[in-house]
Amino acid sequence: MLQANSQNFSSLTRPDYKPHPIRPLKTNRSLLAGLALALLAFAQPHQAAATTADEWQNLFDGKTLKGWKRLAGTADYKVENGAIVGTTVMNSGNTFLVTEKEYGDFQLELDIMIESAVSNSGVQTRSHFNTPGFENKVYGRQVEVDPSERSWSGGIYDEARRQWLYPLDLHPQAKPLFKVGQYNHIKVECIGQEMKTWINDKPVAYVVDPVDPRGFIGLQVHGITTKEQEGKKVYFKNIKIKTTNLKPSAFPADIYVVNFVPNYLTEYEKQHGWKLLFDGKTPTSWRSAKAATFPAQGWQTKDGALTVLSSEGKEAANGGDIVTKDQYKAFDLSFEFKLSPGANSGVKYFVTLDEKTQGSAIGLEYQILDDELHPDAKLGRDGNRTLASLYDLQKADKNPRFLHPIGEWNVGRVVVYPDNRVEHYLNGAKVLEYVRGSQEFRDLVAQSKYKIWPNFGEAAAGHILLQDHGNLVSFRSIKIKELK
Repeated sequence: MLQANSQNFSSLTRPDYKPHPIRPLKTNRSLLAGLALALLAFAQPHQAAATTADEWQNLFDGKTLKGWKRLAGTADYKVENGAIVGTTVMNSGNTFLVTEKEYGDFQLELDIMIESAVSNSGVQTRSHFNTPGFENKVYGRQVEVDPSERSWSGGIYDEARRQWLYPLDLHPQAKPLFKVGQYNHIKVECIGQEMKTWINDKPVAYVVDPVDPRGFIGLQVHGITTKEQEGKKVYFKNIKIKTTNLKPSAFPADIYVVNFVPNYLTEYEKQHGWKLLFDGKTPTSWRSAKAATFPAQGWQTKDGALTVLSSEGKEAANGGDIVTKDQYKAFDLSFEFKLSPGANSGVKYFVTLDEKTQGSAIGLEYQILDDELHPDAKLGRDGNRTLASLYDLQKADKNPRFLHPIGEWNVGRVVVYPDNRVEHYLNGAKVLEYVRGSQEFRDLVAQSKYKIWPNFGEAAAGHILLQDHGNLVSFRSIKIKELK
Protein backbone atom coordinates (compact mmCIF):
# COMPACT_ATOMS: atom_id res chain seq x y z
CA MET A 1 0.00 0.00 0.00
CA LEU A 2 2.86 2.41 0.82
CA GLN A 3 4.57 1.63 -2.47
CA ALA A 4 1.42 2.27 -4.46
CA ASN A 5 0.96 5.61 -2.72
CA SER A 6 4.56 6.60 -3.58
CA GLN A 7 4.08 5.78 -7.24
CA ASN A 8 0.88 7.75 -7.40
CA PHE A 9 2.58 10.75 -5.79
CA SER A 10 5.47 10.70 -8.31
CA SER A 11 3.11 10.55 -11.26
CA LEU A 12 1.53 13.77 -10.10
CA THR A 13 4.94 15.55 -10.37
CA ARG A 14 5.84 14.37 -13.88
CA PRO A 15 5.84 17.15 -16.60
CA ASP A 16 3.90 14.99 -19.02
CA TYR A 17 1.24 14.12 -16.46
CA LYS A 18 -2.32 14.97 -17.43
CA PRO A 19 -5.00 14.27 -14.92
CA HIS A 20 -7.98 12.17 -15.96
CA PRO A 21 -11.29 13.95 -15.96
CA ILE A 22 -13.27 13.41 -12.76
CA ARG A 23 -16.32 11.20 -13.27
CA PRO A 24 -19.26 10.76 -10.94
CA LEU A 25 -18.93 7.72 -8.63
CA LYS A 26 -21.40 4.98 -9.42
CA THR A 27 -23.04 3.74 -6.22
CA ASN A 28 -23.49 -0.03 -5.94
CA ARG A 29 -26.70 -0.08 -3.89
CA SER A 30 -26.77 -3.87 -3.53
CA LEU A 31 -23.29 -3.86 -2.14
CA LEU A 32 -24.09 -1.11 0.38
CA ALA A 33 -27.25 -2.90 1.48
CA GLY A 34 -25.30 -6.08 2.02
CA LEU A 35 -22.66 -4.27 4.05
CA ALA A 36 -25.37 -2.67 6.20
CA LEU A 37 -27.00 -6.03 6.90
CA ALA A 38 -23.65 -7.57 7.75
CA LEU A 39 -22.87 -4.77 10.18
CA LEU A 40 -26.31 -5.10 11.76
CA ALA A 41 -25.92 -8.84 12.13
CA PHE A 42 -22.53 -8.32 13.74
CA ALA A 43 -23.87 -5.76 16.18
CA GLN A 44 -27.06 -7.58 17.23
CA PRO A 45 -25.53 -10.39 19.31
CA HIS A 46 -23.47 -7.85 21.27
CA GLN A 47 -26.54 -5.69 21.88
CA ALA A 48 -28.63 -8.69 22.99
CA ALA A 49 -25.92 -9.75 25.41
CA ALA A 50 -25.76 -6.27 26.88
CA THR A 51 -29.54 -6.11 27.31
CA THR A 52 -29.65 -9.52 29.00
CA ALA A 53 -26.89 -8.53 31.38
CA ASP A 54 -28.63 -5.29 32.24
CA GLU A 55 -31.87 -7.06 33.23
CA TRP A 56 -30.28 -8.39 36.45
CA GLN A 57 -29.21 -5.85 39.04
CA ASN A 58 -26.92 -6.54 41.98
CA LEU A 59 -28.52 -5.51 45.27
CA PHE A 60 -25.22 -6.03 47.12
CA ASP A 61 -21.88 -4.80 45.77
CA GLY A 62 -19.90 -7.31 47.82
CA LYS A 63 -18.10 -4.55 49.77
CA THR A 64 -20.55 -2.17 51.47
CA LEU A 65 -24.14 -2.00 52.73
CA LYS A 66 -24.98 0.77 50.29
CA GLY A 67 -28.68 0.67 49.43
CA TRP A 68 -29.62 -1.15 52.66
CA LYS A 69 -30.77 -0.06 56.12
CA ARG A 70 -31.34 -1.86 59.44
CA LEU A 71 -34.83 -1.96 60.99
CA ALA A 72 -36.54 -3.16 64.19
CA GLY A 73 -34.03 -5.12 66.33
CA THR A 74 -30.40 -4.64 67.32
CA ALA A 75 -28.67 -7.61 65.66
CA ASP A 76 -25.44 -6.78 63.86
CA TYR A 77 -24.88 -6.75 60.09
CA LYS A 78 -21.40 -6.44 58.54
CA VAL A 79 -19.69 -7.18 55.24
CA GLU A 80 -17.05 -9.91 55.45
CA ASN A 81 -15.29 -11.62 52.53
CA GLY A 82 -17.93 -10.62 49.98
CA ALA A 83 -20.93 -11.58 52.12
CA ILE A 84 -23.39 -9.79 54.38
CA VAL A 85 -23.03 -11.42 57.79
CA GLY A 86 -25.83 -11.09 60.34
CA THR A 87 -25.07 -12.00 63.96
CA THR A 88 -27.62 -12.72 66.69
CA VAL A 89 -27.73 -10.47 69.75
CA MET A 90 -29.20 -11.45 73.11
CA ASN A 91 -32.72 -10.16 73.85
CA SER A 92 -33.06 -8.43 70.50
CA GLY A 93 -36.27 -8.85 68.59
CA ASN A 94 -36.20 -9.86 64.96
CA THR A 95 -33.79 -7.58 63.09
CA PHE A 96 -33.96 -6.83 59.37
CA LEU A 97 -31.55 -5.38 56.84
CA VAL A 98 -33.85 -4.06 54.12
CA THR A 99 -33.51 -2.39 50.75
CA GLU A 100 -34.04 1.35 50.63
CA LYS A 101 -35.95 0.80 47.41
CA GLU A 102 -39.33 -0.93 47.04
CA TYR A 103 -40.11 -3.53 44.39
CA GLY A 104 -43.28 -4.80 42.72
CA ASP A 105 -42.84 -7.71 40.29
CA PHE A 106 -39.42 -9.36 40.40
CA GLN A 107 -37.29 -12.46 40.35
CA LEU A 108 -34.79 -12.53 43.20
CA GLU A 109 -31.81 -14.83 43.65
CA LEU A 110 -29.29 -15.07 46.48
CA ASP A 111 -27.15 -17.54 48.40
CA ILE A 112 -27.71 -18.10 52.13
CA MET A 113 -25.74 -20.04 54.72
CA ILE A 114 -26.74 -20.48 58.34
CA GLU A 115 -24.11 -21.95 60.63
CA SER A 116 -26.32 -23.43 63.35
CA ALA A 117 -29.70 -25.08 63.77
CA VAL A 118 -30.45 -23.16 66.99
CA SER A 119 -31.81 -20.08 65.20
CA ASN A 120 -33.57 -19.38 61.93
CA SER A 121 -33.65 -16.63 59.32
CA GLY A 122 -35.58 -15.54 56.25
CA VAL A 123 -35.95 -13.21 53.29
CA GLN A 124 -38.69 -10.58 53.35
CA THR A 125 -40.53 -9.80 50.09
CA ARG A 126 -42.84 -6.85 49.32
CA SER A 127 -42.67 -5.97 53.01
CA HIS A 128 -43.34 -2.85 55.09
CA PHE A 129 -42.32 -1.17 58.35
CA ASN A 130 -43.89 0.96 61.07
CA THR A 131 -47.38 1.58 59.70
CA PRO A 132 -50.50 1.98 61.89
CA GLY A 133 -51.07 -1.28 63.75
CA PHE A 134 -47.47 -2.40 63.09
CA GLU A 135 -45.54 0.15 65.12
CA ASN A 136 -41.78 -0.48 64.89
CA LYS A 137 -42.46 -3.81 63.18
CA VAL A 138 -41.45 -5.24 59.85
CA TYR A 139 -44.28 -7.22 58.30
CA GLY A 140 -44.97 -9.05 55.06
CA ARG A 141 -44.36 -12.33 53.26
CA GLN A 142 -41.10 -14.04 54.17
CA VAL A 143 -39.27 -16.95 52.57
CA GLU A 144 -38.44 -19.06 55.60
CA VAL A 145 -34.92 -20.33 56.38
CA ASP A 146 -35.53 -23.07 58.93
CA PRO A 147 -32.53 -25.21 59.93
CA SER A 148 -34.44 -27.02 62.70
CA GLU A 149 -35.69 -30.61 62.58
CA ARG A 150 -39.00 -29.22 61.26
CA SER A 151 -37.19 -28.23 58.04
CA TRP A 152 -39.63 -25.74 56.54
CA SER A 153 -37.04 -23.76 54.56
CA GLY A 154 -38.55 -22.29 51.41
CA GLY A 155 -41.99 -22.16 52.98
CA ILE A 156 -43.80 -18.82 53.14
CA TYR A 157 -44.49 -17.06 56.44
CA ASP A 158 -46.35 -13.76 56.86
CA GLU A 159 -44.09 -11.96 59.34
CA ALA A 160 -45.93 -10.16 62.20
CA ARG A 161 -49.32 -10.56 60.53
CA ARG A 162 -51.00 -13.81 59.37
CA GLN A 163 -48.13 -16.15 60.31
CA TRP A 164 -47.80 -19.34 58.22
CA LEU A 165 -49.17 -19.22 54.68
CA TYR A 166 -47.29 -22.18 53.21
CA PRO A 167 -45.83 -24.57 55.80
CA LEU A 168 -43.98 -27.51 54.29
CA ASP A 169 -46.56 -29.98 55.53
CA LEU A 170 -48.02 -29.01 52.15
CA HIS A 171 -44.86 -30.10 50.33
CA PRO A 172 -42.94 -32.52 52.56
CA GLN A 173 -40.71 -33.67 49.68
CA ALA A 174 -39.01 -30.25 49.82
CA LYS A 175 -37.96 -30.51 53.48
CA PRO A 176 -34.47 -32.01 52.87
CA LEU A 177 -33.45 -29.39 50.27
CA PHE A 178 -31.85 -26.82 52.60
CA LYS A 179 -28.45 -27.79 54.06
CA VAL A 180 -27.13 -26.28 57.31
CA GLY A 181 -23.52 -25.11 57.28
CA GLN A 182 -23.24 -24.52 53.54
CA TYR A 183 -24.49 -21.99 51.03
CA ASN A 184 -27.93 -22.69 49.58
CA HIS A 185 -29.24 -21.01 46.44
CA ILE A 186 -32.62 -19.31 46.99
CA LYS A 187 -34.90 -18.14 44.20
CA VAL A 188 -38.05 -16.11 44.76
CA GLU A 189 -40.52 -15.04 42.09
CA CYS A 190 -43.26 -12.45 42.69
CA ILE A 191 -45.30 -11.68 39.58
CA GLY A 192 -48.75 -10.18 40.03
CA GLN A 193 -50.51 -12.07 42.83
CA GLU A 194 -48.36 -15.18 42.51
CA MET A 195 -45.32 -15.97 44.64
CA LYS A 196 -43.10 -19.03 44.13
CA THR A 197 -39.94 -20.22 45.87
CA TRP A 198 -37.07 -22.56 45.05
CA ILE A 199 -34.25 -24.02 47.17
CA ASN A 200 -31.14 -25.17 45.29
CA ASP A 201 -33.10 -25.02 42.02
CA LYS A 202 -35.90 -27.27 43.31
CA PRO A 203 -39.47 -25.87 43.57
CA VAL A 204 -40.87 -25.50 47.07
CA ALA A 205 -43.88 -23.22 47.66
CA TYR A 206 -46.62 -21.53 45.60
CA VAL A 207 -48.90 -18.86 47.08
CA VAL A 208 -51.50 -16.68 45.38
CA ASP A 209 -52.13 -13.62 47.56
CA PRO A 210 -53.87 -10.33 46.65
CA VAL A 211 -52.19 -8.25 49.39
CA ASP A 212 -48.95 -6.27 49.14
CA PRO A 213 -48.36 -5.59 45.42
CA ARG A 214 -45.00 -3.98 46.28
CA GLY A 215 -42.63 -3.36 49.17
CA PHE A 216 -39.00 -3.74 50.25
CA ILE A 217 -36.80 -6.83 50.33
CA GLY A 218 -35.19 -7.72 53.65
CA LEU A 219 -32.72 -10.12 55.26
CA GLN A 220 -33.59 -11.39 58.73
CA VAL A 221 -31.62 -12.20 61.83
CA HIS A 222 -34.09 -13.84 64.19
CA GLY A 223 -34.55 -12.65 67.74
CA ILE A 224 -33.03 -14.85 70.47
CA THR A 225 -33.39 -15.31 74.23
CA THR A 226 -30.79 -17.97 75.22
CA LYS A 227 -26.98 -18.03 75.49
CA GLU A 228 -26.89 -21.02 73.15
CA GLN A 229 -28.33 -18.86 70.38
CA GLU A 230 -26.12 -15.83 71.00
CA GLY A 231 -23.47 -14.87 68.44
CA LYS A 232 -24.73 -17.24 65.74
CA LYS A 233 -24.25 -16.07 62.17
CA VAL A 234 -26.16 -16.13 58.92
CA TYR A 235 -24.49 -15.26 55.61
CA PHE A 236 -26.01 -13.67 52.50
CA LYS A 237 -24.23 -13.15 49.17
CA ASN A 238 -24.73 -12.97 45.38
CA ILE A 239 -27.95 -11.00 45.85
CA LYS A 240 -29.45 -9.96 42.54
CA ILE A 241 -32.86 -8.96 41.22
CA LYS A 242 -34.61 -8.82 37.86
CA THR A 243 -37.59 -6.50 37.36
CA THR A 244 -38.03 -6.34 33.58
CA ASN A 245 -38.98 -8.83 30.86
CA LEU A 246 -40.34 -11.21 33.49
CA LYS A 247 -41.89 -14.51 32.53
CA PRO A 248 -43.42 -16.85 35.14
CA SER A 249 -41.21 -19.85 35.80
CA ALA A 250 -42.70 -23.30 35.34
CA PHE A 251 -43.64 -25.42 38.34
CA PRO A 252 -43.99 -29.21 38.11
CA ALA A 253 -47.36 -30.89 38.54
CA ASP A 254 -48.89 -31.89 41.87
CA ILE A 255 -47.56 -29.06 44.04
CA TYR A 256 -50.40 -27.75 46.17
CA VAL A 257 -51.22 -24.06 45.66
CA VAL A 258 -52.33 -21.91 48.59
CA ASN A 259 -54.73 -19.53 46.87
CA PHE A 260 -56.14 -16.60 48.85
CA VAL A 261 -58.12 -15.10 45.97
CA PRO A 262 -61.71 -16.17 46.73
CA ASN A 263 -63.36 -18.65 44.36
CA TYR A 264 -60.54 -18.43 41.83
CA LEU A 265 -58.25 -20.97 40.17
CA THR A 266 -54.91 -20.16 38.57
CA GLU A 267 -54.08 -21.53 35.14
CA TYR A 268 -51.64 -23.88 36.88
CA GLU A 269 -54.44 -25.29 39.04
CA LYS A 270 -56.78 -25.71 36.08
CA GLN A 271 -54.04 -27.39 34.05
CA HIS A 272 -53.44 -29.90 36.82
CA GLY A 273 -57.02 -30.96 37.40
CA TRP A 274 -58.51 -28.62 40.00
CA LYS A 275 -62.16 -27.62 39.71
CA LEU A 276 -64.27 -25.17 41.69
CA LEU A 277 -67.30 -26.61 43.47
CA PHE A 278 -68.58 -23.07 44.08
CA ASP A 279 -67.96 -20.08 41.81
CA GLY A 280 -68.96 -17.47 44.38
CA LYS A 281 -72.28 -16.74 42.71
CA THR A 282 -74.48 -19.81 42.20
CA PRO A 283 -74.52 -23.24 43.92
CA THR A 284 -74.85 -25.17 40.66
CA SER A 285 -72.67 -28.08 41.86
CA TRP A 286 -74.86 -28.67 44.94
CA ARG A 287 -78.29 -30.02 45.85
CA SER A 288 -80.22 -30.87 48.98
CA ALA A 289 -79.22 -34.09 50.74
CA LYS A 290 -82.93 -34.96 50.70
CA ALA A 291 -84.01 -33.66 47.29
CA ALA A 292 -82.79 -33.26 43.74
CA THR A 293 -82.82 -29.47 43.93
CA PHE A 294 -81.02 -26.87 46.04
CA PRO A 295 -82.86 -25.90 49.25
CA ALA A 296 -85.36 -23.09 48.81
CA GLN A 297 -84.50 -21.68 52.24
CA GLY A 298 -81.83 -21.89 54.92
CA TRP A 299 -78.89 -21.23 52.58
CA GLN A 300 -77.79 -18.10 50.76
CA THR A 301 -75.11 -17.05 48.31
CA LYS A 302 -73.90 -13.54 49.10
CA ASP A 303 -70.59 -11.66 48.93
CA GLY A 304 -68.86 -14.63 47.33
CA ALA A 305 -69.80 -17.04 50.12
CA LEU A 306 -72.15 -19.99 50.46
CA THR A 307 -73.73 -19.57 53.90
CA VAL A 308 -75.93 -21.77 56.02
CA LEU A 309 -78.25 -19.53 58.03
CA SER A 310 -78.97 -19.80 61.72
CA SER A 311 -81.95 -21.76 63.01
CA GLU A 312 -81.07 -21.58 66.71
CA GLY A 313 -78.83 -24.63 66.56
CA LYS A 314 -81.46 -27.05 65.28
CA GLU A 315 -79.67 -29.68 63.19
CA ALA A 316 -80.94 -29.95 59.59
CA ALA A 317 -84.17 -28.20 60.63
CA ASN A 318 -84.09 -25.31 58.18
CA GLY A 319 -82.47 -25.72 54.77
CA GLY A 320 -80.85 -29.02 55.70
CA ASP A 321 -77.54 -30.43 54.49
CA ILE A 322 -76.36 -29.91 50.92
CA VAL A 323 -74.29 -32.39 48.90
CA THR A 324 -72.36 -32.35 45.65
CA LYS A 325 -74.25 -33.66 42.65
CA ASP A 326 -71.21 -35.78 41.79
CA GLN A 327 -69.59 -38.52 43.84
CA TYR A 328 -65.85 -38.89 44.43
CA LYS A 329 -63.45 -41.78 45.14
CA ALA A 330 -59.95 -40.39 45.74
CA PHE A 331 -59.54 -36.63 45.87
CA ASP A 332 -57.86 -33.52 47.24
CA LEU A 333 -60.54 -31.20 48.67
CA SER A 334 -59.82 -27.65 49.86
CA PHE A 335 -62.26 -25.13 51.32
CA GLU A 336 -62.40 -21.95 53.37
CA PHE A 337 -64.84 -21.63 56.26
CA LYS A 338 -65.85 -18.86 58.65
CA LEU A 339 -67.58 -19.53 61.95
CA SER A 340 -69.89 -17.28 63.89
CA PRO A 341 -69.42 -17.37 67.71
CA GLY A 342 -70.45 -20.72 69.18
CA ALA A 343 -71.15 -22.27 65.76
CA ASN A 344 -71.11 -25.93 64.72
CA SER A 345 -70.95 -27.43 61.22
CA GLY A 346 -68.91 -29.92 59.24
CA VAL A 347 -67.67 -31.06 55.85
CA LYS A 348 -68.48 -34.71 55.30
CA TYR A 349 -67.13 -37.07 52.65
CA PHE A 350 -68.01 -40.53 51.37
CA VAL A 351 -71.65 -39.67 51.99
CA THR A 352 -73.82 -42.29 50.29
CA LEU A 353 -77.27 -41.07 51.44
CA ASP A 354 -78.24 -44.72 51.91
CA GLU A 355 -78.63 -44.45 55.69
CA LYS A 356 -81.96 -43.35 57.14
CA THR A 357 -81.47 -40.58 59.69
CA GLN A 358 -83.61 -37.94 61.34
CA GLY A 359 -80.90 -35.29 61.35
CA SER A 360 -77.76 -34.84 59.28
CA ALA A 361 -76.70 -37.38 56.66
CA ILE A 362 -74.00 -39.89 57.63
CA GLY A 363 -70.38 -39.71 56.47
CA LEU A 364 -66.79 -39.18 57.55
CA GLU A 365 -66.65 -35.64 58.91
CA TYR A 366 -64.08 -32.86 59.06
CA GLN A 367 -65.44 -31.14 62.16
CA ILE A 368 -66.04 -27.37 62.00
CA LEU A 369 -66.61 -25.97 65.48
CA ASP A 370 -66.01 -23.08 67.86
CA ASP A 371 -64.10 -25.14 70.40
CA GLU A 372 -64.30 -22.46 73.08
CA LEU A 373 -68.05 -21.85 73.07
CA HIS A 374 -69.78 -24.92 71.66
CA PRO A 375 -70.39 -27.76 74.17
CA ASP A 376 -69.71 -30.46 71.57
CA ALA A 377 -65.96 -29.79 71.95
CA LYS A 378 -66.09 -31.42 75.41
CA LEU A 379 -68.09 -34.47 74.32
CA GLY A 380 -66.89 -37.62 72.58
CA ARG A 381 -63.52 -39.08 73.59
CA ASP A 382 -60.23 -37.26 74.12
CA GLY A 383 -61.23 -34.22 72.10
CA ASN A 384 -62.27 -36.10 68.97
CA ARG A 385 -65.15 -33.67 68.34
CA THR A 386 -63.01 -30.53 68.20
CA LEU A 387 -62.20 -28.42 65.16
CA ALA A 388 -60.57 -30.25 62.21
CA SER A 389 -60.95 -33.63 63.94
CA LEU A 390 -62.34 -36.73 62.25
CA TYR A 391 -65.60 -36.28 64.09
CA ASP A 392 -66.16 -38.74 66.98
CA LEU A 393 -63.25 -40.88 65.78
CA GLN A 394 -59.85 -39.13 65.92
CA LYS A 395 -58.69 -35.86 67.46
CA ALA A 396 -56.93 -33.21 65.38
CA ASP A 397 -53.45 -32.41 66.70
CA LYS A 398 -53.63 -28.63 66.37
CA ASN A 399 -51.03 -25.97 67.07
CA PRO A 400 -52.82 -22.80 68.25
CA ARG A 401 -50.64 -20.76 65.87
CA PHE A 402 -52.53 -22.34 62.97
CA LEU A 403 -55.97 -21.35 64.19
CA HIS A 404 -57.51 -18.11 62.94
CA PRO A 405 -59.98 -16.34 65.25
CA ILE A 406 -63.73 -16.85 65.09
CA GLY A 407 -65.14 -14.54 62.44
CA GLU A 408 -62.07 -14.88 60.19
CA TRP A 409 -61.55 -17.30 57.32
CA ASN A 410 -59.76 -20.60 57.93
CA VAL A 411 -58.62 -23.09 55.28
CA GLY A 412 -59.59 -26.73 55.64
CA ARG A 413 -58.30 -29.56 53.48
CA VAL A 414 -59.03 -33.27 53.17
CA VAL A 415 -56.88 -35.54 51.02
CA VAL A 416 -58.04 -39.09 50.25
CA TYR A 417 -55.40 -41.11 48.38
CA PRO A 418 -56.22 -44.05 46.07
CA ASP A 419 -54.78 -46.45 48.69
CA ASN A 420 -57.33 -45.14 51.27
CA ARG A 421 -54.87 -43.03 53.28
CA VAL A 422 -56.61 -39.87 54.49
CA GLU A 423 -55.19 -36.57 55.80
CA HIS A 424 -56.81 -33.53 57.42
CA TYR A 425 -55.17 -30.08 57.29
CA LEU A 426 -55.96 -26.78 59.00
CA ASN A 427 -54.45 -23.61 57.53
CA GLY A 428 -51.72 -25.64 55.85
CA ALA A 429 -50.69 -27.76 58.84
CA LYS A 430 -51.44 -31.48 58.83
CA VAL A 431 -53.48 -32.30 61.94
CA LEU A 432 -54.30 -36.00 61.50
CA GLU A 433 -54.01 -39.00 59.21
CA TYR A 434 -55.58 -42.45 59.09
CA VAL A 435 -56.33 -45.32 56.71
CA ARG A 436 -59.93 -46.08 55.78
CA GLY A 437 -60.78 -49.75 56.29
CA SER A 438 -57.70 -50.51 58.40
CA GLN A 439 -58.08 -52.42 61.65
CA GLU A 440 -57.18 -49.29 63.61
CA PHE A 441 -59.91 -47.37 61.79
CA ARG A 442 -62.49 -50.10 62.44
CA ASP A 443 -61.55 -50.15 66.12
CA LEU A 444 -62.26 -46.41 66.29
CA VAL A 445 -65.62 -46.88 64.59
CA ALA A 446 -66.53 -49.64 67.04
CA GLN A 447 -66.16 -47.15 69.92
CA SER A 448 -68.09 -44.35 68.22
CA LYS A 449 -71.67 -43.33 67.47
CA TYR A 450 -71.17 -44.82 63.99
CA LYS A 451 -70.91 -48.42 65.18
CA ILE A 452 -74.56 -49.04 64.26
CA TRP A 453 -73.83 -48.47 60.56
CA PRO A 454 -72.30 -51.49 58.76
CA ASN A 455 -68.99 -50.73 56.98
CA PHE A 456 -69.19 -47.10 58.00
CA GLY A 457 -66.79 -44.84 56.07
CA GLU A 458 -65.66 -47.56 53.69
CA ALA A 459 -67.81 -46.82 50.63
CA ALA A 460 -65.96 -46.87 47.31
CA ALA A 461 -67.33 -43.42 46.44
CA GLY A 462 -69.57 -40.76 47.91
CA HIS A 463 -70.81 -37.19 47.93
CA ILE A 464 -69.17 -34.20 49.63
CA LEU A 465 -71.56 -32.63 52.18
CA LEU A 466 -71.80 -29.22 53.86
CA GLN A 467 -73.69 -29.53 57.12
CA ASP A 468 -76.62 -27.48 58.36
CA HIS A 469 -76.25 -27.72 62.13
CA GLY A 470 -78.47 -24.73 62.75
CA ASN A 471 -75.64 -22.17 63.13
CA LEU A 472 -74.39 -19.40 60.88
CA VAL A 473 -71.35 -20.71 58.98
CA SER A 474 -69.95 -19.58 55.61
CA PHE A 475 -67.94 -21.44 52.96
CA ARG A 476 -66.02 -20.30 49.89
CA SER A 477 -63.11 -21.29 47.61
CA ILE A 478 -64.32 -24.89 47.60
CA LYS A 479 -62.12 -26.72 45.11
CA ILE A 480 -61.42 -30.38 44.35
CA LYS A 481 -58.97 -32.46 42.37
CA GLU A 482 -59.62 -36.12 41.67
CA LEU A 483 -56.61 -38.38 42.31
CA LYS A 484 -55.64 -41.47 40.37
